[in-house]
Amino acid sequence: MQVERDRSARNPEPTFRVPEYIPIFPLPNVVFFPRASLPLHIFEPRYREMCADANASGQCIGMALLKEGWEQDYYGNPPIFAVGCVGRLVGVHRLPDGRLNIVLQGLQRYDIQEQLYGKSYRQARITLKPSGAGGVLEPSVKSELVRLLTQYLRAREVGDQWREFCRPDVEDEILVNNLSAYLDFTPLEKQFLLEAESLLQQARRLSDLIQFKIHEWGGARGLG
Repeated sequence: MQVERDRSARNPEPTFRVPEYIPIFPLPNVVFFPRASLPLHIFEPRYREMCADANASGQCIGMALLKEGWEQDYYGNPPIFAVGCVGRLVGVHRLPDGRLNIVLQGLQRYDIQEQLYGKSYRQARITLKPSGAGGVLEPSVKSELVRLLTQYLRAREVGDQWREFCRPDVEDEILVNNLSAYLDFTPLEKQFLLEAESLLQQARRLSDLIQFKIHEWGGARGLG
């Protein structure tokens, strides 16, 4: 395994510039968030080319969720949601057969303004959505989120690994985005979180979803 590049995934430089035109990597079951990390295995030739181009210039890839019915035109350009997240390519591991293992670090949400199809993979002209960086939740909203998370973990009999996100020194944006990314939500539910207009709205949506999952899980156990 050849390591081509390995930058810090936790602390990307704050001055890093996201290009106006970026390659788009659409998937049917992945929704990416700022301040989260995403490992991906790349095997299709068009996306190997995408990674090579991104690695050579720009270093950015836009993750996007495919809309329902994508199976009918997967090898073309099936419809995608316009709101996604830009990831910076912070790790590239090339395998002997040409496949790649890469790591993206989530930077910022984007809106697609125009799609371009001049290469084997899709590209887009984007505008960046306001960042939640440095945002602070209202104490009542955060305490309710942590309370529901604790209840959720207890109901699912999940270990304590999630509790590290609730430490007082963890930024609110990291808390909200990592819970949004890694909790057991459907892709459409995660897209709903990604499209929130503010960190506060995202946290409230997150609390509502966790509460729904708690009730859903409790009902399923009762039926059993």
